[in-house]
Amino acid sequence: MKVLSIGNSFSQDAQRYLHSIAKHNGVDIYTLNLNIGGCSLETHYKNMSENNISYDTEINGVPTGERISIKDAVLSEEWDYITLQQASSQSFDYSTYQPYLKELFNQLKNYCQNAKILIHQTWAYEDGSDRLFEIAHCNTAEEMHSAVKKAYYKCLEDLPFDGIIPSGDAMIEAVRLGIGKIHRDTFHASLGAGRYMLGLLWYKFLTGNDITSNEFLDLDEPISKMQREIVINSVNKVLK
Repeated sequence: MKVLSIGNSFSQDAQRYLHSIAKHNGVDIYTLNLNIGGCSLETHYKNMSENNISYDTEINGVPTGERISIKDAVLSEEWDYITLQQASSQSFDYSTYQPYLKELFNQLKNYCQNAKILIHQTWAYEDGSDRLFEIAHCNTAEEMHSAVKKAYYKCLEDLPFDGIIPSGDAMIEAVRLGIGKIHRDTFHASLGAGRYMLGLLWYKFLTGNDITSNEFLDLDEPISKMQREIVINSVNKVLK
C-alpha cells in the first residue's frame, strides 16, 4: 500500500510511526509526507498550480532532506491513497477551504484516477493554549473540536471523498478518557502517545486490521501502560 499526504506538520505527526506500526504486523505501507509548516489548502493549491518545489519530504516517517513539488510527488508512484487537510489555524472555518479544496481534488483525480482521496481531520488545540482564543476564537478544546469536525464533514457533503480519517476525534477522545498530556506544545501531537495514537488510527482506518495486539513501541518518547490502553481504546471507539 502506498500513501501520499499533501499536508503540513499535522500529517507529519500522523505519518511518523505508520510505516513501522504496519511493518510490525507484517504489512507493507509506504508513506510520503509533503510538509510545509502550517500550510493551508490555499497555499497547496497555489503550489500545485505553479508546480513549486516547496515541500520538505518524509518517507516512512523519516525526513529525506529533499524537496519536491506536488505534481512530481503525485506522479512518482501509483498511489493507493492521497490525503488532504486544512491548516489547523483555519480548520474551523469552512470558508477557507473553498474553492481550493475542490480544485485540488479535481487535479488529483485527473493525475491519479485510481487513487482514493481522503480528507484528514486535524485536531483541536490543548485546553489553556493561547492559540485557542487568539487563533480559533474558542474557549475550550471541545469547542474548537466541534467547529473543526463540522468543517471537515462539510467536505464530505461537497466533494466525493473516499472517506475521512478522524484524527481530531481520536485526540479529543483520548483527552476525555484521561490520557493527560497528548500535545507537545499545546497544538502538535506529543512525540509518544499523540503520534502513536495517530499512527494506529491511520493503520486501522487504511487496513481494517486489529490494533489491540500491535506491540510496536519504538517511540521517540516513552509512554506508560495506561497511556497505551487509552490510545487503543480511543482509536477503537472512533473507528467502530
